[in-house]
Amino acid sequence: MTPRGVILYPKPAGVTSHDVVAQVRRRLSQQTGKRVKVGHAGTLDPFATGLLLVLVGQATRVQRYLLGLPKTYRVVARLGWRSDTGDCDGTLEQTGRISEDPRIPVGPQLQRPPAYSAVKVDGERLYNRARRGDPVEGAPRLIEVLDARLLERDPERATFELRVSSGTYIRVLVADLSDAYCEALERTAIGAFALADADPEQIVDLDTALSFMPAVELDGEEASRAADGVATRPAASEDPPARLIHGGALVAIGESRDGLLRPVVVFRG
Repeated sequence: MTPRGVILYPKPAGVTSHDVVAQVRRRLSQQTGKRVKVGHAGTLDPFATGLLLVLVGQATRVQRYLLGLPKTYRVVARLGWRSDTGDCDGTLEQTGRISEDPRIPVGPQLQRPPAYSAVKVDGERLYNRARRGDPVEGAPRLIEVLDARLLERDPERATFELRVSSGTYIRVLVADLSDAYCEALERTAIGAFALADADPEQIVDLDTALSFMPAVELDGEEASRAADGVATRPAASEDPPARLIHGGALVAIGESRDGLLRPVVVFRG
């Protein structure tokens, strides 16, 4: 059987998220004797370390639900310096201007994706434009800093623990401290998934990985209909996406559409 589920992968520094996905794909394809579909839920920059959710098999079809989870980081801000990329891989300039009380504000705020990011503008990723000498920032987007704690401070560095909404660029939050850049960045959690539990050899089964979603138990007839992509029962517009379960097995992911709980991702086998 083709494996499916989520790997809690501890990404090291110096490799891209794509590198990790390719490595896992090669290993699983060799083990199973056939090509295994692999993806991830949330890019980490090459210099960053920490938790990467690697999606295996049918888990790639639920990427958007995992992408939406809040993320927790430990970040070291180098104060009195600037970086054109916002991190230690960029061109660095020492300015000596250091905030006496570096703080990252909590709450909803608008943020522009940085010029060195994978966001697409007019069909092209921003980092490609920046590398050609034509840097532009992305359009402002609403993000939220759910929690921000200053853990350590010395004359040139400040270490924070941040919990943020999906799509937040930590490099931008650090740059907004005045003259500062990300010297080190580690993702310690994604939703309830913790870096402390990471094991690159273990695949967490799909139902367990999606346990943050509510479950709806189906009877036999409803399960058969859901497996064919047919709506199962009434649902309110504010109802969140839910796991549709029958006999302990994950049948589908359902969403409220037009007053009905409709299967939008159906799992076979």
